[in-house]
Amino acid sequence: MSNELLMGNSTLYSTHKKNQRFRETSSQNITVILPAYNEEVSIGSIVLLTKLYADNVIVVDDGSTDLTAEIARKAGAEVIAHGVNRGKAETLKTGFTAAADLGADIIVIMDSDGQHNPADIPKLVAPVIKGNAEMVNGSRYLNYPDKNSPVYCRAGQTMRDTTVKMNFDLKITDTQSGFRAFAASTKSIFRFSGKKTAIENEMLADAGRSGLRITEVEIGALSIPEAQTRNPAKYILGALKTVVEDIETNKPLYFYSVPGFALATCGFYMGFKFLEAFFLGSASLNFGHTFLMVFLALAGAYMTLRGIIAHSMAGAVRQTESAY
Repeated sequence: MSNELLMGNSTLYSTHKKNQRFRETSSQNITVILPAYNEEVSIGSIVLLTKLYADNVIVVDDGSTDLTAEIARKAGAEVIAHGVNRGKAETLKTGFTAAADLGADIIVIMDSDGQHNPADIPKLVAPVIKGNAEMVNGSRYLNYPDKNSPVYCRAGQTMRDTTVKMNFDLKITDTQSGFRAFAASTKSIFRFSGKKTAIENEMLADAGRSGLRITEVEIGALSIPEAQTRNPAKYILGALKTVVEDIETNKPLYFYSVPGFALATCGFYMGFKFLEAFFLGSASLNFGHTFLMVFLALAGAYMTLRGIIAHSMAGAVRQTESAY
């Protein structure tokens, strides 16, 4: 028993010394943002552990109805409370602004439910400190897929990763990661709207369009009980919804114009063949056939035009944003 205690104390001492060395050798201000909503069970320990690796810990309490804010404050975090729940995008926007006000050189975002290990922070911020990247994505799947996760989880993750690769030409293995590090200078490129797509994907879109140097590092992740009991059908439908929203938002030409052009082509072809047969006297006017070809032609033309307009507007918005 005494040997076990000795070994445990030795491990704790070694970890503490490693933490101290990291803090002493890093001259840059590292500020961690913890978005939180009803996380009173985990927030205290997460704040205390995170403080070992960060100069500042900001908890943005997004309208919690429990003791999240009070516990986080007692643990030593800078707490900013939203009066009502605004969503993760607004929470991160608040956190980034507060981090900049505190003089952060590097901003880290991390979930508050305990699935991320604060001990991975040094590994996450290292590429930014060395000047090799402006954004670092913590990945659970970088070197190997999580074989312990259910098949439907891996399938959903693959769909999301493929969509990000197609939309932004980014090879990201964990697009839904909530554990990321940023050079503070990147703050202004993120929209934090979260209106049509998940904020994790929106940030990747903004980073990709702005030409940020992005890299990934492997992180560990603990299993969250709720994740083990989620409905597979709902998870896959949620992943499909995310993929569709991403393509609609970021590739409107693919989403609208390509299928629209195909529909319009079918409609016009049917119309041409019908008129040819009608004038040759081998076909008569049929309501169902006429309605279908008119519908396909009009719907296809509308979708094609909508895709072109959406693509043009998105390009104009990006040019305006880059001018500022």
